[in-house]
Amino acid sequence: MATQQNKKDAAQRRAELAAKQAAMARAEKRRKTGFGVGIGVLVALLIAGLAVLAIHTNNKDAATTAASESANSVVGESNLLAPTWGGVKGQTIDGVSSNQMEQLAYHIHAHLAIYINGTQKTVPYGIGIEQPWSTQADGSSEFVNSGAAFYYLHTHDDTGVIHIESPNKSLYTLGQFFAEWNQPLSSTQIGSYKGAVTVFVNGSKYTGDPSSIQLTSHEVIQLDLGKVVGFQPYSFASGL
Repeated sequence: MATQQNKKDAAQRRAELAAKQAAMARAEKRRKTGFGVGIGVLVALLIAGLAVLAIHTNNKDAATTAASESANSVVGESNLLAPTWGGVKGQTIDGVSSNQMEQLAYHIHAHLAIYINGTQKTVPYGIGIEQPWSTQADGSSEFVNSGAAFYYLHTHDDTGVIHIESPNKSLYTLGQFFAEWNQPLSSTQIGSYKGAVTVFVNGSKYTGDPSSIQLTSHEVIQLDLGKVVGFQPYSFASGL
């Protein structure tokens, strides 16, 4: 009976992930199309977006408004490795800058999965996106459509997809992404968890410092702390 329930739970997780991937691909298509809009239209959209952000911010739950800047909780997410860090305020973080608009000159995606003693931990939405945010419902979670500023490494949702969006082609590392998350990463620690870390990159074991992993297009990174789960493949949604 337990095995049947596990299979049902796994099938449900796959269905939810597929739905999130499809939604993210649609959002990516909208962003790519919008990038070519004229300056006048962009200004109008920015004004409208600021109005939406003001309404969204004013209507936030009081508990969220009072949340600590050092660690903001996020709506609808569970089993997080750590919450999104609210300390991103436009300052350069470990060599990574930000811009009020997403930079699409260099635009690739990588995927990160984290397992702590055999249990997968969620990578939250909003890493590297300065608040306030404009979000939309994304299943049991949220999708960040816009924010006050976007760092060149960020997450829009909690699928584990890292967006690398830079004004020029540059090399970025997993350690820089964790710096934006304000979480430590080494061969003996992931966030607040300590132990031996086994790393897989595109299915092969990686023996170096995980913080030095360079983020490349459609790269699949997996971190196993403690119990080794073994590499779990990931398929990017069409359009990513």
